[in-house]
Amino acid sequence: MAAKKNTAPQRQEIYAPPDVQIPRRFGGGVLKERVVRELPSKKVIQYALAYINPLIFSGDNGRVLGYDNAHGFSHKHFKGEMAREAFPGYEALYERCDVEWKEIAMEYVNGSEK
Repeated sequence: MAAKKNTAPQRQEIYAPPDVQIPRRFGGGVLKERVVRELPSKKVIQYALAYINPLIFSGDNGRVLGYDNAHGFSHKHFKGEMAREAFPGYEALYERCDVEWKEIAMEYVNGSEK
């Protein structure tokens, strides 16, 4: 009979608020967020932030902008392209994504979308 390991199960906290619907006058689309933290340390072990708007970009299921670590490393998605990105901490990344999606949406609303 194999010896039983004496390890406590890893505890996690999952934060996944309801999607945020952006009014069309502000560019439309949806914001998605999911964060998994290890407990009790609260260290972020998985994250995903996304701005989905098929009116701006129809590829990649409409994901215009996104940040996640789903492939084992921190990276950014932008209109179908993926690039490795440094992870500055979740709060800093959240703020960066918030600024970027708003800029993209306002460019779209103002007709200057690149």
